[in-house]
Amino acid sequence: MNAHLKRWITGLIAGPIVLVLILYGSETLFALFITALIMGAVVEFGRMAYGKGSHPEKNLALLPPAAIALTAWQNQLSLMMATTALSIIMVWLFFLLAIRRKEIDIAPLGKMLVGSVAIPVLLSHLILIREREQGLLWIMFLVVLAFSGDTVAFYTGRTLGRRKLFPEVSPAKTVEGAIGSVVGSMSGCILFKLFYLPALPAVHLVAMSLVGNILGQLGDLSESAIKRAYGTKDSGSIFPGHGGILDRLDFFLFSSPFIFYYRVFVIS
Repeated sequence: MNAHLKRWITGLIAGPIVLVLILYGSETLFALFITALIMGAVVEFGRMAYGKGSHPEKNLALLPPAAIALTAWQNQLSLMMATTALSIIMVWLFFLLAIRRKEIDIAPLGKMLVGSVAIPVLLSHLILIREREQGLLWIMFLVVLAFSGDTVAFYTGRTLGRRKLFPEVSPAKTVEGAIGSVVGSMSGCILFKLFYLPALPAVHLVAMSLVGNILGQLGDLSESAIKRAYGTKDSGSIFPGHGGILDRLDFFLFSSPFIFYYRVFVIS
């Protein structure tokens, strides 16, 4: 079965399940779902960074993500910041106490912080969005932003792609595909606004869909850089044709914090 067919079959099976969970699940169920996805993404990162088998850093990385995500569920930014700060301190102290040689390599600290703190903090903004007023609509806005852009980018890149976007990081991505992604996201968000967010001013719609897409693509490229660094094609194989959990969530790494804080500081 070719990758294209696998991609469609997986989407047709997983897509409706996720939509039903988002549309009809409670805030608690959604928070637990996102927490599970975050834990899965962290596990995938640990497998890429440390390989298979048990490893002290990989085991430690599983502790902060759940705590960070669950504090986001309480919709308390101060509590989430406290949990994040304590997680950073814990990881840093573990790095310090694990030093055994005079020549200190700080790279392991960065690896631990990305897996234990950065990924869960960024993705926990999905929970924060859901907890706020009209949270369900804004989660769906993000879903439309991501998947309309991803779909148009996929076919635009395949049919019109000529110029490489960032071959050092992702050889398959093209400039034409990136432009198609922007057009797809903005078009999808315009349609979504017409039906579900009619009161949203056009200037905010343009800003959120345009910047949100660009940040989403940068999140995708950042995750591709991680995979490139560790010599892997996909973060996992749980979604045939799509890769792993982190592959499916990379768009939300940068776009979900942007949408959340744009609503908090600009629209509000």
